[in-house]
Amino acid sequence: MSASPADSAVRTYIDTHRADFLDDLVDWLRIPSVSAQPEHAGDVRRSAEWLAAKLKETGFPVAEVWETDGAPAVFAEWPAADPAAPTVLVYGHHDVQPAALADGWHTDPFEPVVKDGRMYARGAADDKGQVFFHTLGVRAHLAATGAAAPAVHLKLLVEGEEESGSPHFRALVEREAERLATDIVIVSDTGMWSETTPTVCTGMRGVADCEIDFHGPDQDIHSGAFGGAVPNPATAAARLVAALHDEDGRVTVPGFYDNIAELTDAERELIAELPFDEAEWLRTAKSHAAAGEKGYSTLERVWARPTAEVNGIGGGYQGPGGKTIVPASAHLKLSFRLVSGQDPYEVEAAVREWVAARIPAGIRHSITFGAPTRPCLTPLDHPALQSVVRAMGRAFGQKVRFTREGGSGPAADLQDVLDAPVLFLGISVPSDGWHSPNEKVELDLLLKGVETTAHLWGDLAENWPAP
Repeated sequence: MSASPADSAVRTYIDTHRADFLDDLVDWLRIPSVSAQPEHAGDVRRSAEWLAAKLKETGFPVAEVWETDGAPAVFAEWPAADPAAPTVLVYGHHDVQPAALADGWHTDPFEPVVKDGRMYARGAADDKGQVFFHTLGVRAHLAATGAAAPAVHLKLLVEGEEESGSPHFRALVEREAERLATDIVIVSDTGMWSETTPTVCTGMRGVADCEIDFHGPDQDIHSGAFGGAVPNPATAAARLVAALHDEDGRVTVPGFYDNIAELTDAERELIAELPFDEAEWLRTAKSHAAAGEKGYSTLERVWARPTAEVNGIGGGYQGPGGKTIVPASAHLKLSFRLVSGQDPYEVEAAVREWVAARIPAGIRHSITFGAPTRPCLTPLDHPALQSVVRAMGRAFGQKVRFTREGGSGPAADLQDVLDAPVLFLGISVPSDGWHSPNEKVELDLLLKGVETTAHLWGDLAENWPAP
């Protein structure tokens, strides 16, 4: 089937401007915007200023560096000509993970190298490349339509602390909620199933995590003189862990599964369509067996079911040889991945009550929760999701399937504060090596991301529900 005139115009524009686009991306990737390392604070700011200037050059009439109590973010806005057009907020981040040659990089991680159709550099995929494809995408959209402004009210929010846990992101969103107001959020900080299987992510799990400290005797005491006659905090911790799941792998905290969005038969069929190789997945996981909640496949467990994990357990003597004591204390670290329908604060309250009910007499305990992240889920029939699927299908020329992400991210704060659905548009693939040495991006896929966004804005405007 031959390409439509609009598709041909988009591809021609992208091909014509490909070299300049990649040269600009190389310049940005050279800035070591490592938010986790204080010595790079100036580089993170330089990265934000570089992006704001480039967005202005792209055509955004508004492009600003927004201050936070930590690293700066970038906001840009380009209104549509039609006041009734939908508003889209694109989220990404411009900070990157630490990287050094000594980590196992083949080349300088902040001196991008193009080889065999791939660009190697820290941030090439996570997330500068996936943020930057929006600049060429909107220009290709305008060139193909002959318009002076996008078909949607287009906004970008690119934060500078995602790789450090986004500690100031929610406060920023709350502070700027009026300017960030949007109909939908599109997150370009995710990926596809593989190079040959284009997919759209439809959800991410939330997370709640806690630390529990157990205290028994006021000091370590002799197990011969006192063992078996006083409560042992390490035993209490072990019993709590043993009680966390039942024989079917379900979490035993009362109310944990209340109100969750259960997988539909259609969703399970879509997951089953993916070319999943469990043996290969286990090799990637460095594990020797799959396990989890009974009645669900591995992908269903990772993407669509809530979990409880023991992240750490300790207490008492840990050195070589024996030391026959009843320890004074023990410690647990737990995390709970949450799915749509679960409120992390309700889960926190339930876990606190469940733990308190299982602490034996003579053991004191304290439990501390970290800042939670809410889950995100896009309904499969959402009109904006259908626009993303159509736009990606035009770019890739094949059927687009669906995935979810098992992890969590700050996009849930946008959903929560702005009361807008979150969608995902990413072109990275598992071999890109996020957070690893020799991170790279496939250039053909990067340009497919450009092409997808060039089609997306017009499709959204055309198919957005009338008020």
